[in-house]
Amino acid sequence: MAAVETVPREIGQDFEFGEPRRWVRTLVWVMLAFFGIHLLATIASVLVNSFAGQWFDTWLPTSWTLRWFSQSWTEFGLSQVLPVTFFVGLVVVLVSLLIAVPAAYALARSQMPGKKYVLLALALPVIVPTITYGVPLATLIYGLGLGGQLIGVILINLVPAVPFAILVLTPFMEAIDPRIEHAARMCGARTATIFRRIVVPLLRNGLLAVGIMLLVRALGTFDLTFLVAGPDSQTLVVALYYAVSAAGFRVNQSIDAMAVLYMATNFALLAFAFRYVNPARMMARSS
Repeated sequence: MAAVETVPREIGQDFEFGEPRRWVRTLVWVMLAFFGIHLLATIASVLVNSFAGQWFDTWLPTSWTLRWFSQSWTEFGLSQVLPVTFFVGLVVVLVSLLIAVPAAYALARSQMPGKKYVLLALALPVIVPTITYGVPLATLIYGLGLGGQLIGVILINLVPAVPFAILVLTPFMEAIDPRIEHAARMCGARTATIFRRIVVPLLRNGLLAVGIMLLVRALGTFDLTFLVAGPDSQTLVVALYYAVSAAGFRVNQSIDAMAVLYMATNFALLAFAFRYVNPARMMARSS
């Protein structure tokens, strides 16, 4: 008779999750459907209201107009807010990539013992709520006399943006075969030439993906920008907050028109990302 194995297996060894019960799957789908319907209904309400001329006790407006967009453009000074928003976003993207590309290359090629702790330290500004370090940073920026200026808004947005870019670019760097670089060095290429003519072209999809994600994050970062922004350095999301919360009477349709412009900007960037970057290939490349 065969002896019974009495040695316990290690925790997690050969462990597989069973198929979830039917009621669990149903509950998950119901919750997802409720959340999706609520989100779509909210967006649809704002979108329809931004085009509504008259809307009282009916499901849809009785008339439609575009004047709320022109009114919000002049009332909230969007001719100044939008250039500031894109200037801050583009500068944050450019500076973050200039720092993140060599840093990610160094991490990808490094075999130092404390590499995982470096990655953990880089992840902290990304996963920790920004308000926990935003207030001390804002105090420091105001102490340096940069509060209320564009440079202050850019600096405080770089704090989470640079680690995020490094973390995302590192797997792309690791996917590049080091033997290609060794072959180029054997042919007499210098490190700068290898980096410029081999590494960066192979990293093109990763740079495009990270750049778009950084731009979306910069356009949507509210709390950090709100802490240091001044009257001439507000981004669109901060201006939208002031439009909703400031004292005085404002037409809801003009505020909704401003919100639609903000949503359309982010949706356009995401559409551009999905047009030129395949998310499935990105995940396969980073694995």
